[in-house]
Amino acid sequence: MTHPIITDLANRYTAKRYDSSKSVPQADLDVIYEAMRLSASSINSQPWKFIVIETDAAKQRMHDTFANKFQFNQPHVKSASHIILFAHNPSYTREDYAKVVDKGIEDGRTKPEEREQAFGGFAFVSLNTDELGNNAAWTKSQTYLALGNTLHVLARLGIDSTTMEGVDSELIGEIFKDELGGFVCEVALAIGYHHKDEDYNANLPKSRLSQAAVMTVI
Repeated sequence: MTHPIITDLANRYTAKRYDSSKSVPQADLDVIYEAMRLSASSINSQPWKFIVIETDAAKQRMHDTFANKFQFNQPHVKSASHIILFAHNPSYTREDYAKVVDKGIEDGRTKPEEREQAFGGFAFVSLNTDELGNNAAWTKSQTYLALGNTLHVLARLGIDSTTMEGVDSELIGEIFKDELGGFVCEVALAIGYHHKDEDYNANLPKSRLSQAAVMTVI
């Protein structure tokens, strides 16, 4: 099949080594950040926070979060251009959703007189909230929608990436406590440009199960 979208996805892979001498241009970063902001989420909840690690000082802090485990991902921190923490709100409330509703009114999506009706969608949150007010499984799922969207945008821009679930969420929570503000990070994304000599995964053929194995059209 020949199509730009398919080409993007066929060329995308998980980078294993980065060229530390190369940085993502600001113009591309602007596109990436806006695409992240525009990501889809259930009931437009947007229960996320994106922490972009760019400076050497911030990279050192992220490097320190690998003190206890997942050291195989540690080299990416200083060699990749940027690291993005995808964090979710573990206790998303009606007050959090009110910010979305009020922004919808500001943007002309919702009529001011229909504000209360707009909270009908919050029922989806209630269905996924336990007796302690925890709905982290649901909000984390929304964050993965943003992650998937970001991966395709990066492929479109010709920027390499490495999704890292191998991160120490507890240490990240401690070291980036001020930036996270109560949000939880369980997945991070390294972005940049692969090292042409050291990235063994760059030239390996793409491998996926066939459509027949994973798809049923009825």
